[in-house]
Amino acid sequence: MEFLVEWGWVLWLALILVFVIIEVFTLDFTFLMLAGGGFGGLVAGFFPAPIWAQVVIAGVLALLLLFVVRPPLLRAFRKGGDPTRSNVEALLGLSGLVVAENASRSQVKLANGEVWTARLADGIATASGNGLVEGERVVVTAIEGATAVVVPASATRPAETPATEQKD
Repeated sequence: MEFLVEWGWVLWLALILVFVIIEVFTLDFTFLMLAGGGFGGLVAGFFPAPIWAQVVIAGVLALLLLFVVRPPLLRAFRKGGDPTRSNVEALLGLSGLVVAENASRSQVKLANGEVWTARLADGIATASGNGLVEGERVVVTAIEGATAVVVPASATRPAETPATEQKD
């Protein structure tokens, strides 16, 4: 027990260092808050506080930091996240043009320049009744594997009224 009283500060420093190293790899502020609690235990150790008091102070401080400081800190850091959609999410709602037609699958050139295999969404009928027609404008509604699920652009027009196209 005498060892803990005399060298307790070294154990607190080691614990803080371990928590900070783990935090560097997780970047979630959880272990940083635990390191803050450990710092409270370290400070308590510099005063003539018994080991049990140091542990209680470290635990209470860590819990306070986890539940009071961490949530607003996470909100502040995630507030400026990049709003740009990417990957499959960026393709949803993108318009395209049917460049090759087939009975079951067609080729669609999307507005971003990519050519995708496409199929008509279930339950959607086209003006021709035969599926997608070459030259027809379409809008991507889903991605299934390497296939874009599309609907004719004319079917999406009423819901799609961007402010830049409205005329008073």
